[in-house]
Amino acid sequence: MSFFNEIAQDYDAWYKTKIGSFADEVETRLAFDLFVPAQGMRVLDVGCGTGNFSIKLAQKRCKVTGIDISEKMLDIARKKAKMAGFNIEFKKMDVYNLDFPSESFDAVFSMAAFEFIKEPQKAFNEMYRVLVPGGQLLIGTIHKDSAWGRLYTNQAKSPDSIFRFADFKTLKELEDLDREHLVKSGECLFIPPDASMDKISREEEQRLSRLERGGFICALWRKEL
Repeated sequence: MSFFNEIAQDYDAWYKTKIGSFADEVETRLAFDLFVPAQGMRVLDVGCGTGNFSIKLAQKRCKVTGIDISEKMLDIARKKAKMAGFNIEFKKMDVYNLDFPSESFDAVFSMAAFEFIKEPQKAFNEMYRVLVPGGQLLIGTIHKDSAWGRLYTNQAKSPDSIFRFADFKTLKELEDLDREHLVKSGECLFIPPDASMDKISREEEQRLSRLERGGFICALWRKEL
């Protein structure tokens, strides 16, 4: 989608805000609580965008390949990875037609991209195909059934919003992609998008986790041996 090329230059700006930085922190913690990478693991980062999680995976000594449909996003990812000193391969590719042989990766990882997947089962099946037996597949996405999901659903009504391309999922819908091989799932980002700056803290996140639905969800599957 050309719109992703148009916003590529400003995509990382949100992560420099207090709420954006906090969201990235709690989403990263949840992802790596569920998925524990090992040194030398071959990981495919689907919908890698500007390389945020590709770099985090490389920091954990994984051999990372990142794919995205936006060439401008990928250009930024390449520059960021080079500046960070990591040799990450980035390719323009469609998740519905992965140009890799079956059983090519030890893990497939996708964070903050699945909200833009219109055919989630088709995408999931293709991601699962390239996994080795015993491999792990982790997907993290905006939670439709949350304050954040409602905010972005409302923003999607605007013709200028990136979320007009979105298809938000509930936790059940994410888990239902493959109940048989589901290992575990979780929620985070319980702090709402309209929280005051003084309420953005780990303590408040913990308190609200007992009262609210998380704005971000992750699920982990393991391919049968």
